[in-house]
Amino acid sequence: MTLSTRDPLTTQMNAAAESYVKLVLSVGEHDPDYVDAYFGPPAWREEVKSTEASLDSIRSSAEQLLRDLENIQTAREEEIVQLRHRYLTRQLRSLLARLEMLGGNMYSFDEEARALYDAMPPHHPESFFREVLSRLDGMIPGMGTVAQRYDRYRQDFVIPVNRLDDVFQTAIRECRERTRRTIDLPQTERFALEYVNNKPWSGYNWYKGASYSLIQINTDLPIYVDRAVDLAAHEGYPGHHVYNSLLEMHLARKRGWVEFTVYALFSPQSLIAEGTANFGIEVAFPGHQRIDFERDVLFPAAGMHGAEAEQYYSVHSLTGVLNYAHNEAARAYLDGTMNRQQAEEWLVTYALMSPERAKQRVRFIDTYRSYVINYNLGQDLVRAYIESRGGTPDNPSRRWDEFRQLISSPRLPSGLRT
Repeated sequence: MTLSTRDPLTTQMNAAAESYVKLVLSVGEHDPDYVDAYFGPPAWREEVKSTEASLDSIRSSAEQLLRDLENIQTAREEEIVQLRHRYLTRQLRSLLARLEMLGGNMYSFDEEARALYDAMPPHHPESFFREVLSRLDGMIPGMGTVAQRYDRYRQDFVIPVNRLDDVFQTAIRECRERTRRTIDLPQTERFALEYVNNKPWSGYNWYKGASYSLIQINTDLPIYVDRAVDLAAHEGYPGHHVYNSLLEMHLARKRGWVEFTVYALFSPQSLIAEGTANFGIEVAFPGHQRIDFERDVLFPAAGMHGAEAEQYYSVHSLTGVLNYAHNEAARAYLDGTMNRQQAEEWLVTYALMSPERAKQRVRFIDTYRSYVINYNLGQDLVRAYIESRGGTPDNPSRRWDEFRQLISSPRLPSGLRT
């Protein structure tokens, strides 16, 4: 990888980008979850490790770099250069907020979400979730609360352990084929799939660079048949694996923008990454195509009757509206208006989680805090942005085009607002 020095602006931006990368790596020495991926020069990581910079020293350097960036003028440059400048500036402000948190300054849930992810999560009252539950009440047979009946109903749709890998590999192949029809992926792109335990998340993509990912699936809890496509698309195609591959190919390699060789997890980039990964499921399977594929292929692969797919997804689609219950639990728990048990009970009641899954979710909140907004709010912001540019459900080719452009660019969450 070589840095371009075609003009003074490029030289300034490249120097700022190198400093940014080293600052992210330096924060990672204090926060083991901060650096989600790095595939830049190994010497930079070694330099950071040997320096052993303190939080105060990192903060001072970051503040100086922010001042330097604010003095760089890009108003007359092409849009992608302006986006690069805004990206570096906003990512750096987020880094400074994370440093404040590491230094002991805790924000409220809303303040943290805005400072780290460049977005303000909406508030949903308890009545919003009650109304959704009332609609579900008549759709799920049996006795007990909606949550209890939903949990029992879903037991028939758990993928047997001995069929798990076959179902996931089948889903991944389909997602990859659908993605490759529209997105020109690197010839060398590949991934490894592992099944793991004792994690606070259900799936994770560890991007290693050179278009290679390690995708891990957590098998602590039962995995339902709908999660096969969810995880295959979200972690793989056209989700995180494709997103990281395209950023590396188009920005890090072709343009020499080294800031895209590092991924700071607690940053605005994550809202784009998670939002596009979730929305990518709809892009890959428009309209009725997901139900058709699962009914005809995945349900039989899991040993289930495909005839049950329609009813299953009529229930499942409505429960998707309850995703924002995760945010409300996290907000109340992190702001101190709910204790752990109350947060778990909220998730059982309003997110329709089993008690075991609710405990896992609160473990996730313990580790990742306001990161939960990136999944639901991120998906909604990405959908609104792409549809505002003509990528509507009735125009799937335009939807793919806009999706591809978004995941190949340094656009920020605030840049998605229409």
